[in-house]
Amino acid sequence: MLSVSNLSVQFGKRVLFDEVNVTFTQGNCYGIIGANGAGKSTFLKILAKQIEPTSGHVHLEPGKRMSILEQDHNAYDGYQVLETVVMGNKPLYSLKKQIDALYADYTDENAEKIGELQVQFEEMDGWNADSAAAALLSNLGIPETMHYSTMADIDPKLKVRVLLAQALFGNPDVLIMDEPTNDLDYDTINWLENFLANYDNTVIVVSHDRHFLDAVCTHIADIDFGKINLYSGNYTFWYESSQLAARQRAQQNRKAEEKAKELQEFIQRFSANVAKSKQATSRKKMLEKLKVEDIKPSSRRYPAIIFEREREAGDQILNVEKLSASSEDGELLFENVDINLAKGDKVAIISKDSRATTAFYEILNGNMKPDAGTFRWGVTTTQSYLPADNSEFFKQDINLVDWLRQWAKTEEEREEVYIRGFLGKMLFSGEEALKKCTVLSGGEKVRCMLSRMMMLRANVLMLDEPTNHLDLESITAFNNSLKKFKGTVLLTTHDHEFVQTVANRIIELTPKGAIDRYLTFDEYMSDKSIREQREKMYAVTA
Repeated sequence: MLSVSNLSVQFGKRVLFDEVNVTFTQGNCYGIIGANGAGKSTFLKILAKQIEPTSGHVHLEPGKRMSILEQDHNAYDGYQVLETVVMGNKPLYSLKKQIDALYADYTDENAEKIGELQVQFEEMDGWNADSAAAALLSNLGIPETMHYSTMADIDPKLKVRVLLAQALFGNPDVLIMDEPTNDLDYDTINWLENFLANYDNTVIVVSHDRHFLDAVCTHIADIDFGKINLYSGNYTFWYESSQLAARQRAQQNRKAEEKAKELQEFIQRFSANVAKSKQATSRKKMLEKLKVEDIKPSSRRYPAIIFEREREAGDQILNVEKLSASSEDGELLFENVDINLAKGDKVAIISKDSRATTAFYEILNGNMKPDAGTFRWGVTTTQSYLPADNSEFFKQDINLVDWLRQWAKTEEEREEVYIRGFLGKMLFSGEEALKKCTVLSGGEKVRCMLSRMMMLRANVLMLDEPTNHLDLESITAFNNSLKKFKGTVLLTTHDHEFVQTVANRIIELTPKGAIDRYLTFDEYMSDKSIREQREKMYAVTA
C-alpha cells in the first residue's frame, strides 16, 4: 500500500533518519512513537510529501488516495463547514466544482460534458457526499446548525473536529494523523477509537494518548537510533516487551530457555487480551510468532518522578461550599458546588467546558475570585499546583538552577548540588541545568514544573492538564508516580489511561452543580443513570 525505501533525512550535521525501509499494509493501524525530537512529525510530513527527504523515496500504490489531518487550523476559514469536510476527498470535490462551473455557463456544448462528469460523480458516490459529511460532523460533536457556518466563525476547538472529519471523509486508502485527539472530549475520542479500530484501510498516527494507541493500533513503529522498527501489537505491548527485553539484557547469564519461557508467558497474556478491533485474530497470531530476539530494548530515557510528602495530612483535606464561577464574558461555568475531600482521595475533576476546571483550580489557589461560595483547606495540608498555562513561571531570564532555587525553604535546599538533584531526575543533567528558562520547549517547562512540585513535597497535588507537551516516556513515569503517591490528588486530564489508573473519585463540574461519585473513570462514563444526569445538567446551556 505505502512504502518507504532507503529514506535518509539530515539537518546540518544531525542525522534524523538513516537508510529507513518500511512498508505499511492495508487493514493495519500503525502508531508512530519516539522520544521528543526523534522525527515523528517530520516522518509524517515526508509520507504526505509535504517535505522532501535528503535521499530515498516514498511510494504510494497507484490509484490509492491518501488523506492527511490538516495542522493549519485556519486554512479553510473562507469555506463553509460542510464544504470543508467534502474537500477532504480532493478528486470528488474537484469533479463537483467542474460540474458546478459548467452549469454556471450552461450551453448545448456543455451538456454532453456535464453528463460524462455526472457519471463519474455518481460512481464516486458524489450524490451522497453532503449527507456522509454531515453524519461525520454530527458524530464528532458539530451540530447541524453549524454545518453551513463559515469556518472562520466557529470556535477554534470545533475547527479541529471539522478538520478531523475532513481527513476521515470518503474512506481514504491511507489516513495520516498527527495528534488527532487534541482538543477532543472523552465521548468524541471514544467514537474515533471505535471508528479506527474497525477501519478497513491503512492508518498511520502519532499520538501521546496511550489509551488511544492501545485501542486502535495493530502495530507500533518505533523511531530509535535513526531507524524505524515495526512491532506487532499495541503501545502497552511494545512498552512492556521493551522493558522485558531490557531486563533480560541486564541478566545476560540467564539461560535461553528461561528467557523464552518468560517471553511466551508474556505473549500469551497479551494474546488473550487483544483490542476489540476486527484485526484481533490476526494480531493474536502475529504475537504468538514473536521470538525473543525480535524484541529490542529501547534507548528511551524515563524521568524519575517521585512525589514525597514533608508530612502526612490529617483527615480534613478540603471543604468547598456553594462555589460558583463564571467566565470573563459572564457565561456560567459551574454553580453551587459542594465538595468535602477525604484522606486518600484521588479525584478527577472533569467538565465538558475546560474553562470550568481551570477556574476551579485558579480559585483554590487564590488566583481568581469565585462568584459565590467559600473553600477551606485543612490546617495540616500543603498544596502544590501545576497549571495548564505555566507561562507566568518562565518570564525571568535565569538558568534552571536559579529558577528552581526560588522555591527552596532552607540553606541546604539552596545548595546547587541539592537543586541539581531534582533537575537531574527530570533529565536536566550537566550543562542542561544551566539552560535559560526563557528558551525551554513546552515539554521542558512541564518537566521543570514537576521538579518544583517534587521539591515542595506537598501532600496535596493539583494538576490541570499535566500531560500537555510531555512525551510518552514522561507521561508513563508521571502516571506511575501518581499511582504510588500516598497523598491527595486533584487531576484534570484528557489522557484516558492517566485518569483511569489514578483517580478513585470523579467530580464533574456543570452549570447546575457537581456530580460526585466514588468510581473509576470508565465506571463513571459507562453508568447509564449518570449519563442521563449529565445530559440534564448540561441541557440548560444548550
